[in-house]
Amino acid sequence: MSNTPDIGQMNAVELLARYRDKSLSPVEVAEDALLRIERYNPAVNAYCHVDPQGALQAARGSEQRWFKGTPCGALDGVPASIKDLTLTQGMPTRKGSRTTTAQGPWEIDAPFSAFMRKAGAVLLGKTTTPEFGWKGVTDNPLYGITRNPWDTRLTAGGSSGGAAAAASLNLGVLHQGSDAGGSIRIPCAFTGTFGIKPTFGYVPQWPASSMTILSHLGPMTRTVEDSVLMLQTVARPDARDGLIGAPRTTPWLAQSDHLKGLRIAYSPNFGYVDVDPQVARVVAQAVQRLAELGAHVEQVDPGFSDPLETFNTLWFAGAARLAGQLSSAQRDLMDPGLQRIAGLGERISLEQYSTALEGRAALVAHMNDFHQRYDILVSPMLPITAFAAGHNVPPESSLTDWMQWTPFTYPFNLTQQPAASVPCGLANNGLPVGLHVVGARFADDQVLRVCRAYEKHFAQSHPHAPITPV
Repeated sequence: MSNTPDIGQMNAVELLARYRDKSLSPVEVAEDALLRIERYNPAVNAYCHVDPQGALQAARGSEQRWFKGTPCGALDGVPASIKDLTLTQGMPTRKGSRTTTAQGPWEIDAPFSAFMRKAGAVLLGKTTTPEFGWKGVTDNPLYGITRNPWDTRLTAGGSSGGAAAAASLNLGVLHQGSDAGGSIRIPCAFTGTFGIKPTFGYVPQWPASSMTILSHLGPMTRTVEDSVLMLQTVARPDARDGLIGAPRTTPWLAQSDHLKGLRIAYSPNFGYVDVDPQVARVVAQAVQRLAELGAHVEQVDPGFSDPLETFNTLWFAGAARLAGQLSSAQRDLMDPGLQRIAGLGERISLEQYSTALEGRAALVAHMNDFHQRYDILVSPMLPITAFAAGHNVPPESSLTDWMQWTPFTYPFNLTQQPAASVPCGLANNGLPVGLHVVGARFADDQVLRVCRAYEKHFAQSHPHAPITPV
C-alpha cells in the first residue's frame, strides 16, 4: 500500500474510502497519528495517556479485515480518543485528579468506549480534562495545562479541551467529549472544531455523572459528517444507564444541503450578554450566510432571563455529591476551585434544590414553546475568544467563575436540547469563533443540517502544527 503524505489532514469519511479501495492501511494511519502525537502533544497536552501498543494491535486487526473485505463495523480502522472521564478497558481513567490511583484494574469499558471499540475504532489514548470535568478550561493537578493549537499561550477551553486540541491538530479523527455546562461546545469554539451535545438520553452514560441530568456525551471532530458517523455508532441503548431515553429511529442527517424553509431565530446576545465586538461581527456574518443558503432568519431573543442561579444550584450540588465520596485527605488534593464550589454545594437546602428543578422545568417548557415558532436558535457560541492558559477566567477581567464567560452554553444543559458549535471564522486577533446552533429536543437532525450546510459552503482551516508566537 502506498504512503500518503496527507494522512494527517484526512477525516474519517476519507480514511474509510481509502480503506475500501485499499489505497491506505489502518496501520499506516495509526502509525501516522501516533507519530504526530509524539511530535505535537508536548506543546498542547491534548493526550494525558497514549497507548501505542494497543492502537497498533487494533490497527493490524483492522488491516486484516479490510484486506479480506470484511470490516467489523462503521469505524473499522479509524483512529479515535476517549476523554479521561470515561472508563476504557486497558487504559487508566484518572479524571485529572490526584485523588485517583494509577493502579487500576482498568477492566471495564463504559458504553461509549465499548460501542467505539465494537465498531472497529482504533483507540489511541485518553484526552485531558480538568479535574472531574468541573470547569470551562482544561488544566488539572495531575496532568497540567492543555493549550490551544492556534496559540499555545492560550487555553483550549474545557472541559473537553484535550479532545478539542486533538481534533484541531487531527491527532486521531474522532474524539469523545462530554458536556454538562458547555464542555463540548466551549473548547470547539476556542479551537475551530465541530462538536455537538446531542439531545439528552440518546447517548448512554455509565457510570452516571455527578451532574446527572445536565451531562451529555457527544462527538468532537473536524467535520459534521465525522460526528454523524460517531453518533450513529454510540447513540444506542445500554442497560446500565438509568437515565437513557428512547433510541433515535430517524436519520441523524438529512440529505439536503440547502436551508430553504428553515425558520432560524438569531439572537446576538440573548438580551443580556456583553459580547466582544469582533466576535459579534464574525457571528453576524455567519448568520447572513445562513440566510444566503435559503433559511428564513429573524433576529429575536429566546426570551428568558439568565438561568445562572438555577444552573449553579444544580452544578454546585453535583460537586458536593462528588466531593462527599472522598476522604478529607483526598479532598485536600483537589483543585482549590472544585473544593470551593463543593463547599457551596454542601450548603444548598432541599428547598433551594427543588426550586432549581422547578426553574429548570419552566425553562424546558419555555423553549418547547419557542421552538413551535422557530426550528433553530443561533447565537455566538462564546462572547469572547480564547484567553491565557492557566486561568479559569480571562485574567484581565473582573470575573470570578467560568460560568460568567459561558452564558450561551449552560441554559441548554438545563433544557437538554441538542446544541452544536460550528466554526464560523476568525476574529481580528486571528483566533477561531464558534456559531452556536440549538434545536428543539430530539431535533438533532435540524442542528446537524444547519452545521453541515454552513461547513460545506464556508469551510474553515485548521493548523497543521501547534502555533507558538514568538
